[in-house]
This record gives sequence, structure tokens and C-alpha cells, in this order.
Amino acid sequence: MKNVTGPLDAVGKNALNDAMTLDQRIADSFARQSMLATLGAELDRVGAGEVIISAPILESSRQQHGVAHAALTFALGDTAAGYSALTLLPADTEVMTAEIKINLLAPGRGQRLRATGRVLKPGRRLVVVAADVHAIDGETETLVAVLQGTMVPVAPAVTPA
Repeated sequence: MKNVTGPLDAVGKNALNDAMTLDQRIADSFARQSMLATLGAELDRVGAGEVIISAPILESSRQQHGVAHAALTFALGDTAAGYSALTLLPADTEVMTAEIKINLLAPGRGQRLRATGRVLKPGRRLVVVAADVHAIDGETETLVAVLQGTMVPVAPAVTPA
């Protein structure tokens, strides 16, 4: 992870966590996402209500036209949006996607995709989120997708021993 900014609690309910705790909480959760590791994804920035994730456009992540597969675009956007919601929730809470919509705007040409997730409307039962996904080709950035969805706060999963 490259950078952490902003205080945790934009909602004003979780003064226990500071930015470093938030950073570690998101990083620990991100590290447990095996699919994102397979895609080479990195957690670039964590802030209150905003998370940025990027991944290389690997040969194994391209579709038949040689550009980033929409599944890569969706995975990054959904994950960035979900973690943006998690930054505003109490430490004993996780999130799951209830629904999310994607508009694919342009082919993902370049070396890397970067997804910026942000909270549009925080809440205790539902968190409305959005994400923009850009393709990075050298010095050129192209908006390739926008996502909007709803995250649901849930109790953390209990992992079997």
C-alpha cells in the first residue's frame, strides 16, 4: 500500500480507529483476497470514504481483442467501492455487495487499470458507493468504466479452525 490519508470517521461514530488502524484494517482484508492476488492487484491508497486499487493488465487478464477483460474492470471497481464503504464503518463490521451496476465506456488499453471507489451515501444498513476505473497507457489515462452500487454491512465471517 502506498498512501493513507484522512481520518476514519466521516460519519462520526468510530473514534476508536485512527488512520493507521484504518490502513491496517483494509490492508489485512485486502491481503486475504486470493483472486486479487492472482490478478496482481495492489492497494494504492486508503482514505475515509475513498479507496484506490490498481492492477496490471496481464496477458491472462485480456479478452480476445487484446484489451483488459471486463471481469478485471468489474473486480477492481467492485472491490474499491466495497472497501470505500468499509472505511466508514465500525471496526467490527465487514461489507458485502448487495448490487452493483457497471457501464463500460471504452476498451481497457494500456499497462494498468486503476479503480477509485468512493462512498456516495453512508448508512448503517446500506452504503451507496461508486467507482471509476481508468486504463493507464503510458502518460494517458482513459475512463473505461463507472460503477454504482450498494454495500451491506455484515458481521465478520467466522473462519473454521
